[in-house]
Amino acid sequence: MEMVSAALLLFLIMDPLGNIPVFLSLLKPLPKKRQRIVLIRELLIAFFVLLGFLWGGKYVLEAMHLRQESVSIAGGIILFLIGLKMIFPSPEGMFGDGEVGEPFIVPMAIPLVAGPSGMAAVMLFGSQDPSRMGDWTMALAIAWFGTAVILFSSTYLYKILGTRVLVALERLMGMLLVAISVQMLMDGIQAYLNSPS
Repeated sequence: MEMVSAALLLFLIMDPLGNIPVFLSLLKPLPKKRQRIVLIRELLIAFFVLLGFLWGGKYVLEAMHLRQESVSIAGGIILFLIGLKMIFPSPEGMFGDGEVGEPFIVPMAIPLVAGPSGMAAVMLFGSQDPSRMGDWTMALAIAWFGTAVILFSSTYLYKILGTRVLVALERLMGMLLVAISVQMLMDGIQAYLNSPS
């Protein structure tokens, strides 16, 4: 996978457009200045969590005696389920109702930005081609930066685009994610079938 493709995949997984309504509702009770601080903090936590999974995921897989193919298949299944939830959202949102008060790590950093599918994807990148860790780190940084820009402009985007357009864009991203997840799943199955037992 190329760096640009990896960045696009991670950007779709982070789903910044779909997260706008959730982030706005979670930050609404806080003063404007505090909203920015909380948003920066949560985005940085999410970035470092994904970075940790990218660089340390290979060792976790080795310690748990998991093969790359199993991570690819599991990642494909998770992405497929997230994509389906983006296309057919439930009334209470993707991850249920948020807690009252200032959000810390959950649910903004994890699982909204750095979710299980993102963790699985970066682990897969790192374990499949460890010689390109610089490329994968750059792909993660690009996807994270794009997500941060969109979430920082969430108030303006929400006013300009409105709920219907954001929902339509999220469903389109969900369709792309489902297609990518099916490809990941098929690649994992093919690699498993072709590998020596």
